Amino acid sequence: MEKPLLHPSLIFFLATLLPLVLTVHSQPSPLPSDDSDFIRTSCNATLYPDLCVSSLSNFSSSVNNDSALLARAAISVTLTKALELGSYLSNVTALLKSQEDNGGHPTAAAVFHDCFENLKDAVGEMKGSMKQMRDLVSTGSLESFRFQMSNVQTWLSAALTDEETCTDGFKDVQDEPRKDEVCARVDDVKKLTSNALALVNRCVDKAIH
Repeated sequence: MEKPLLHPSLIFFLATLLPLVLTVHSQPSPLPSDDSDFIRTSCNATLYPDLCVSSLSNFSSSVNNDSALLARAAISVTLTKALELGSYLSNVTALLKSQEDNGGHPTAAAVFHDCFENLKDAVGEMKGSMKQMRDLVSTGSLESFRFQMSNVQTWLSAALTDEETCTDGFKDVQDEPRKDEVCARVDDVKKLTSNALALVNRCVDKAIH
């Protein structure tokens, strides 16, 4: 049987966004006790504190007890996971499309494709939030800082919505063995996005109080 080819849009998505992760994903480092306390205290503001601590503990030395750097690291971790999921979804979508062309059920291919498109939008929004965090000017006015951070909050909120939309169509998919795995992996990305947004919100709160 002919091996399924990736759709050009899937190739473009992966080729353009993977270098971003290589740029923002810093090298893990040990976790000194003071930095560990900062991570744990910060993560208490999230809905998933255990996941927050485990996903960010390797960044403790690089964030230096800085709430903005911690939020940036959280977005970086989330973006990495989203790209890994995007790569998986691209392969599954291509395979299901090939099966559809050979008489397979069209619903599964369409739903996986829609989920991929929503995830692609979410990754683009995370990319925007990362750029804003990199360009963050802390020496300006408080109003300027709040405006910059409001952009990050808007992008992450939109990414969370896209991730939630990603799995909406799966209720119509029956007997697809990869359905549960995709839903679980999307849920993981949603939790990381939620945590990143909470850390951004905490960063803003600390700056204005």
